[in-house]
Amino acid sequence: MNKILTVIGCMALVVATVSCNKTRRNTGRTYMPDMAYSRAYETYASTEALDKAGVHYTARPVDGTIARGEMAAYPYKNDSIGYVKSAEVKNPFDSAAVDMKEAERLYLVNCAICHGTKLDGNGPLWKDGNGPFPSKPIALAGDAKYVAMTAGTMFHSVTYGKNAMGSYASQLSTKQRWEVIAYIKSKQKKVVNTATAAPAADSAAKK
Repeated sequence: MNKILTVIGCMALVVATVSCNKTRRNTGRTYMPDMAYSRAYETYASTEALDKAGVHYTARPVDGTIARGEMAAYPYKNDSIGYVKSAEVKNPFDSAAVDMKEAERLYLVNCAICHGTKLDGNGPLWKDGNGPFPSKPIALAGDAKYVAMTAGTMFHSVTYGKNAMGSYASQLSTKQRWEVIAYIKSKQKKVVNTATAAPAADSAAKK
């Protein structure tokens, strides 16, 4: 019995010695290697090899590409000329076709923090001068300048940002921006109608 164990031990020692006699570069076989080593292009991989092959890949859609279900791109650039021309752009959605409840929700989520729920500029960031903002935001429904502003110019400002307000193009889709503007215009119209009706009522009362 001892002889058998001695022989087995010697054989194991010889096998171990032979196995370690050189450096092996072959990693052997892997079952389903595609699961461990993806052959697909990695999203953030270097594109240097592609550039050398004449393939100029930027990981961005082709200029002018429109996402499925999205509206056509806004035609004007963020410059002084684009701002002036924006006045010519009409809201593609008729106010009657806009879901005003959804438009109001979008306004309250994205705009009311500055411009206020009543579009009077008295949002949480101002709070009658007690908020963190040093100056009052624009009163969309109280300032004649913004009541007279066209929907296209409003869209331009929301898309690119204006003064202290940044762009909302990443937060709101093109359709949502137009819906919010339709909501603002509907509220402005009510304020104008109320202001016009008040003097008329006073005149009637004096007679």
